[in-house]
Amino acid sequence: MNKVNTSTMIRTKDMTKVAMLSVIGFVLMYFQLPLTFVAPPFMKLDISDLPVLMGAFTMGPVYGIIIAALKNLMHIIFKGTMTAGVGELSNFIISSTFALVSSYIYRKHRSYKGAVLSMTVGVLAMTILAMISNYFVVFPLYGKVMPMEAIIAMGSAITPKITGLFTMMIYSVLPFNLIKGFTTSAVMMLVYKKISPLFKN
Repeated sequence: MNKVNTSTMIRTKDMTKVAMLSVIGFVLMYFQLPLTFVAPPFMKLDISDLPVLMGAFTMGPVYGIIIAALKNLMHIIFKGTMTAGVGELSNFIISSTFALVSSYIYRKHRSYKGAVLSMTVGVLAMTILAMISNYFVVFPLYGKVMPMEAIIAMGSAITPKITGLFTMMIYSVLPFNLIKGFTTSAVMMLVYKKISPLFKN
């Protein structure tokens, strides 16, 4: 078999893996849990970042970003969007950051401690970016779909400490993303060794 055919087979295998993980991520987006003690109803917990992390850890950070993009694109196409694409944009930004940072560190420190460290840093990175992107981009865009006053009121119903957009980031977006990130990380630690051989090159 010549080198061209071998390269084609490798690319085809990678495309198949990416497609499979993207579909799994899309399906997992249907299984959402509201965290009403910390977040407004439109922010729900899911573990759809799990296949994104799996792809990034086994094939490389770029693959994780592609999977994050595809799962959100499928979500818009097949399920539709209730947020004019804002929710999917936010999911892509946060999911990609989580995968990129975590997989970059893990690929340099391939051990149990390295995995724990990589995902911890990944969660912190995605949480910080979530607060920045939500404050400057996502919530202002979402405010064009729903009045910002109504969004803040949802936060105030959770805790009176939420009085504006900044306090929404501190008392809602921050804890929500920490919970989501560490929940996904815990599941990843449980399943990685059993599932990762299916997706490694």
